[in-house]
Amino acid sequence: MELADIIIKFVLIVIIFAISLVVAMYSTYAERKVAAFFQDRIGPNRAGPWGILQPLCDGGKMFLKEEIIPTNASAFLFIAGPSLAILTACIGSAVIPWGQQITIGGHVVDLQVTDINVGVLYIFGVVSLGVYGVMIGGWASNNKYSLLGAIRAASQNISYEISMGLSIIALLMLTGTLSLREIAEQQHGWNWNVLRQPLGFLLFIVCAFAETNRTPFDLPECETELVGGYHTEYSSMKLGFYLFAEYINMFISSAVMVTLYWGGYNYPGMDWVLAHAGPTIAPIIGVVVMFTKVFLFIFFFMWVRWTIPRFRYDQLMDLGWKILIPLAIANIVLTGVIGTFL
Repeated sequence: MELADIIIKFVLIVIIFAISLVVAMYSTYAERKVAAFFQDRIGPNRAGPWGILQPLCDGGKMFLKEEIIPTNASAFLFIAGPSLAILTACIGSAVIPWGQQITIGGHVVDLQVTDINVGVLYIFGVVSLGVYGVMIGGWASNNKYSLLGAIRAASQNISYEISMGLSIIALLMLTGTLSLREIAEQQHGWNWNVLRQPLGFLLFIVCAFAETNRTPFDLPECETELVGGYHTEYSSMKLGFYLFAEYINMFISSAVMVTLYWGGYNYPGMDWVLAHAGPTIAPIIGVVVMFTKVFLFIFFFMWVRWTIPRFRYDQLMDLGWKILIPLAIANIVLTGVIGTFL
């Protein structure tokens, strides 16, 4: 690999990392505005025009608050928990194709950090590691409510990862590849996988809510039962890392769903745009389309949070083991039968 290519890759990594943090930061603002809309309130409106500087104020507050580590906590693991949570949240974006190749100044730039042939497995591996940050933080706090939240997170993650893995097998049977780039390319134009796998997508998005600990599956941090759940003892930026990790996970989950089921950067008429706008403008439009779809999913995450009440824990487990797993297996069988005879 030439030096110019290495520099381009490094710049791309920095840009994606920065975008992830900015999206997470302003997702908190968007969440409060969406909640205010649904509850007929105004929401944050003091810091800057329409309150758009509120996330910067909140971030400054997080940095400047006093760092507190409980006396009986395991100090190293207490710090390692949120660090691992934010790390695993950020590295998930490495295999997501954000757009087609774009030509800038004679250089062809691939809008994907790396295209590995097991990209789907990489995403699942990162998701599996993410729960360790929650488990370590909850256990290291030496607080029974934090520990209960960590146990809930572990059991919830294991239960819904099975359903998520099974839901995507039917899609892989159709695409024949584990590369996210190839899956995106196969959905050129209008050939989106959601049209061929509507049940698989429905199962995947329900599991995504559970994997990101979003309402109605936010049992690990259920304030009515566990004070604050796994991050009860956390303050300052360590608490901020946990909150940032949740919003980055929501952003990455949305990007994965868009790539797998909703065409990724593909849109109707993209060949016509490429022919008339050239190899620079057309991919940029694809990137805009990709992020538009991602932001619509983020809005859907927020919409559900302020619409549907939290499940009881037995309902959470029953849904995962008694409904989603059988439906995912049935979807695999149905896909195989249809693929055999058609």
